[in-house]
Amino acid sequence: MGSDAAIAVVSASALAIGILVISLTTGMTTDVDNYMFGSVLAMTETDVLLSAAVSAAVLVLFVLFYHKLFAITFDENFARATGMRVELYNTLLSILTALTIVLGMRMMGAMLISSLVIFPALTAMRLFQSFRGVVLCAGVTAVLCFCAGLTISFMKSTPVGATVVAADLILFLLACAVQRLRKKN
Repeated sequence: MGSDAAIAVVSASALAIGILVISLTTGMTTDVDNYMFGSVLAMTETDVLLSAAVSAAVLVLFVLFYHKLFAITFDENFARATGMRVELYNTLLSILTALTIVLGMRMMGAMLISSLVIFPALTAMRLFQSFRGVVLCAGVTAVLCFCAGLTISFMKSTPVGATVVAADLILFLLACAVQRLRKKN
């Protein structure tokens, strides 16, 4: 099984098991719609503060370990040969990714969270060649599309998560067009 298939199997399974466990727990009700599609508008003040704190922690850890994370993502074997503790930094990268996904699930839901992570990175990779350029562009793209999706959602009374994904898709398609134009010239 390829890594993409493995990710799909694990995420679908984890989602199903999580919903089942919660639904079988006495005294708890489930709202499958919230699990699947999230609701940024239903976030409490505590949720927002927790999200801000965890986001800040992720950014600080990323900045502190930027060069190490770059080394293991660019050439893991070379990083290992230079004596870098690759497993430690792979674990850190996994933790940062997991925290980002957990934060996004409350807002976007399990079905749309992958777009929150994947679309900005894919868009940035169409526009920039350097690791730093991709990382910065992906961050800006994520914030821009989230704000655009939220604004359009308010104006048109559409679901926030789906509208954010639509904004991501539009920007991705524009980046693909820019990439094609660059290749022609």
